Amino acid sequence: MKVKVGVMGASGGELPPEAVEKSFDLGRAIARHDCILITGACPGLPYESVKGAKVEGGLVVGISPGLSLAEHVGKYESPVEGHDVLIFTGSGLMGREITNIRSCDVVVIVGGRSGTLGELAIAYDEDKVIGVLEGTGGIADHVDEILRFCEKVTKAKVIYDSDPDRLIRRLLEID
Repeated sequence: MKVKVGVMGASGGELPPEAVEKSFDLGRAIARHDCILITGACPGLPYESVKGAKVEGGLVVGISPGLSLAEHVGKYESPVEGHDVLIFTGSGLMGREITNIRSCDVVVIVGGRSGTLGELAIAYDEDKVIGVLEGTGGIADHVDEILRFCEKVTKAKVIYDSDPDRLIRRLLEID
């Protein structure tokens, strides 16, 4: 079975050009390593990864907060193009996070705000392999201190790297 790599990150707000470029390259790396890309089916940095994966012919699955395609596009103003599969949870933005994280073998944090913080917490508590794409701003630039502050030991494995391809390679080497 192919490895499922989730990209969790800022869906809006100020998206620094370097973070956009790294997110796109992350999607390309995921596809080149023959993994399936999973996102929250949102705009922003995760969607940049979708675009990168599609350039390489990758398979993309989106976990939508909406109950239907109409709600996905209308209420959540989220993209459809580039997704091979959309799974409609009807759980809203925060509710879909658990399905999103549990559907992944590996979780990568890029940039991010409060939603990404929630996804990081779920992934950490559920002992996931977590990659942090350094230099993308937001939550990603503070993961180390956030986890230290939590003072909780889990079996999660966290890898930090500023190079998208090297990060994916390193994550896939973890048992």
